[in-house]
Amino acid sequence: MTLSLIGVGAIQYYWVVKAVNLDEKNFNDKVTIALNNVKKKITTDTEKLMEQRYYENLGIPQPSVSLSPGVQPEIGTVGINQTDPATHDIKLKSGYLNQDELLENIDKDVLDSYLKAEMASKSIDIHYEYGVYSVEYNSYFIENGSYIATIGDTTKSSNIAALNPLAKAEYKIPLFDNESYSPGHLNIYFPNKKGFLWSNVLGILISSIIFTGLILFCFAYTIWVIVHQKKISEIKTDFINNMTHEFKTPIATISLASDSILSPVIIENKDKVKRFVGIIQQENKRMLKQVEKVLQMAQIDKENIELKFNQINIHDIIQDAAVNAELKVQSKGGKITASLLATDPVIEADGIHLASIVNNLLDNAEKYTPEHPDIYIETANIPGGLTFTVKDNGIGMNKDALKMIFEKFYRVHTGNLHDVKGFGLGLSYVKAMVEAHHGWVKAESELGKGSAFTIFIPKKQNA
Repeated sequence: MTLSLIGVGAIQYYWVVKAVNLDEKNFNDKVTIALNNVKKKITTDTEKLMEQRYYENLGIPQPSVSLSPGVQPEIGTVGINQTDPATHDIKLKSGYLNQDELLENIDKDVLDSYLKAEMASKSIDIHYEYGVYSVEYNSYFIENGSYIATIGDTTKSSNIAALNPLAKAEYKIPLFDNESYSPGHLNIYFPNKKGFLWSNVLGILISSIIFTGLILFCFAYTIWVIVHQKKISEIKTDFINNMTHEFKTPIATISLASDSILSPVIIENKDKVKRFVGIIQQENKRMLKQVEKVLQMAQIDKENIELKFNQINIHDIIQDAAVNAELKVQSKGGKITASLLATDPVIEADGIHLASIVNNLLDNAEKYTPEHPDIYIETANIPGGLTFTVKDNGIGMNKDALKMIFEKFYRVHTGNLHDVKGFGLGLSYVKAMVEAHHGWVKAESELGKGSAFTIFIPKKQNA
């Protein structure tokens, strides 16, 4: 899929660039034709003007009789036919037209009007700059419809060809040239040419980018879904394995106790029967508790759970939970310390679920601290509500695990050993219940140094 996307993108880029290059070729052809037309008009107009001035200076009428090529005219008796193909060469040879003088007598306003008319006729409507360059004086003397200096005055920096931007003009056409010599040329360039050419394919380019972006988004989303589903599959597989371990022990214990009761030696002894029945009831409650956890999370997912908010003293909840967890903690040589600093511990909450939140946190703190657990509970009032924090000195978590701990069925790996019991639903339940109370939960942990869970519950629930 990645290679296909790269290939499609490369092909689109190739055709867009090809379209721009084709437009540039058409643009160049139009400019060249326009400049040739301007050259013809300027040449004809300037030659007529110079010829007229020549005869006016002599004080004689302008001849109207044409000569054959190579024949020198006699002033006052011989004329030149303007339509003769050799007229231009005859005029130069006769001496009354000089190439350099022709260049210097170009009318700037006429040149400007011809350029505008030709550009308009070719549908070239972008900004351009132009100049007429003199070979003899190595300078530009007409720029953008203005005479920039007297011809031959090279003291101005704008007149020095090497310093003029027009020297880099892409389009150049010689003026009044013959086979051996050209007195100068007309330069023109378009500062915004690239932008103009790309604007012609802008619609195609934007459409291409949008659709390619849409394909990339779908591609990235598909990859994300695949990776996400893979993780969910792994988590569910882990959940099934954990469930097998969790149910295997009580089922085996119940089976063993049932077989023992049926034994002729045991069935006659009421005390032993009572003992085994007690074991069966205890293991049955244990399995029922695990099933209730799974069903409870299913109810939360369907948003069918209803909370009963009452005025609850969270210090009472914490103290009761600490008493229930203390036996397990002490069996590992640890302790639970409570620092109930909140001056106003009464909040609006569901007492049953709030107690389950605290019990889950204490249960995790004890389970993930293999030896000498030191569990610390602290409460504090903050604007809008109350926070309580449960800290431990357990195995801790790395950053990757910290991102996943509130996901359903996720459990921090402890190697190949199944020494930590559970379905991975505890913290998922905690997060769901805290959010149902319009609060938040924050986890901090460092591998090998323990974890800390901070929970905020607002003082009053919004209706």
